[in-house]
Amino acid sequence: MYQPYPTGGAPVEPLRGTAPQPVLNAVKLMYVGAAISTVSFIVSLVTISGTKAAVRKQFPHYTAHQVSQTTNFIVVLSVVAGVLGIGLWLWMARKTGEGKSWARILCSVLFLFSTLDMLGVLRGPKTFTFIFPVLTWLVGLGAIILLWQSASSAYFKPAGLR
Repeated sequence: MYQPYPTGGAPVEPLRGTAPQPVLNAVKLMYVGAAISTVSFIVSLVTISGTKAAVRKQFPHYTAHQVSQTTNFIVVLSVVAGVLGIGLWLWMARKTGEGKSWARILCSVLFLFSTLDMLGVLRGPKTFTFIFPVLTWLVGLGAIILLWQSASSAYFKPAGLR
């Protein structure tokens, strides 16, 4: 009787070897994106005290309770979005460096969403914090360009097709 070797149920992927330089540079850019997102997150936490005043100014007809609820919602949303953004940068850098082809596609989809978000940012007020979304978008653009170069594409192909 034949007993298969236990694998733990996880599919076994062939070793890809060393990533080409464009992939390595894209991963570095993703870490830079995580760093920019971290600085942006810290700045948003530091400037959170002005949120209540901004809500009052934007919605002068709100009661004190509505201002408080809106401020709390904005704070929670900012924290969740900040942590999620940093986590996505780090996760995508790791999986891209491992040569996961789905990671390159997901990076492209996330960059598309970032581009759509950038259109809204460009229409908004140009304050000091305007620089963070622009820098993040530029870093993402650089990473996407590097990920779709021919040397990178060969790295992401399945082992049988290389």
